[in-house]
Amino acid sequence: MAKSDYMPNQDEGKASLFVLFRDNIGAQLATLGIPAADPDIIQQAADASRFRGIVDFCGNMQNAAQSWTAEKNYERDGGDTAPAGQVVPALPAGFPAAVPAGIVTRFRALVKRVKAAKNYSAAIGQALGIEGSVQGAPDLTTLQAILTLTLMGNAVLVGWGWQGFSAFLDMLELQVDRGDGKGFVFLTYDTTPNYTDTAPLPATLAKWKYRAIYRVGDAQVGAWSNEVGITVGG
Repeated sequence: MAKSDYMPNQDEGKASLFVLFRDNIGAQLATLGIPAADPDIIQQAADASRFRGIVDFCGNMQNAAQSWTAEKNYERDGGDTAPAGQVVPALPAGFPAAVPAGIVTRFRALVKRVKAAKNYSAAIGQALGIEGSVQGAPDLTTLQAILTLTLMGNAVLVGWGWQGFSAFLDMLELQVDRGDGKGFVFLTYDTTPNYTDTAPLPATLAKWKYRAIYRVGDAQVGAWSNEVGITVGG
């Protein structure tokens, strides 16, 4: 039976997984036939420390931003009581060193290598947090993609995901209606969540609409997503 992806959706979960793997892989290396000095193992330890630190620091920054918003509003509008003193977090001494971009990509590659080791077992995977839970197949007649839209500079980011069913689906078919009288037309087949539409934005304001449907092999499955729109151009 298919299993769900072991990789958590949220960054907090990813950070916890990387640390769990880092702290437990040492006891499994001999069984897996991987030396402790293996460059991938050393890199993963650095990745785990760095990403854990960045996620925690990001949370502190978000909290600080909320505090500074209160201070800004007070200084702008006045009032009887000033907000509590502001504390802007700084990188603490000994903060994990920067690592090359691509932590998740490297981690997935290392997990693939670990799972291919001769003596790998589900028990080892569970200890390392890399065994997804057993997952029942979705109802492919009703499954519906969920889209979000964000304007990023001169491109539209179309957010989408597998909803936990990547083991049962092959790709997403995405269509767009650019308000030019052509209606919905094919945009792309995407196999990696989130798609950046880099088509040139119009010179005047227009509303672009998107919809999508999952595919298995050559066939569409489930229902079309709800149509979502975004104003672009101008």
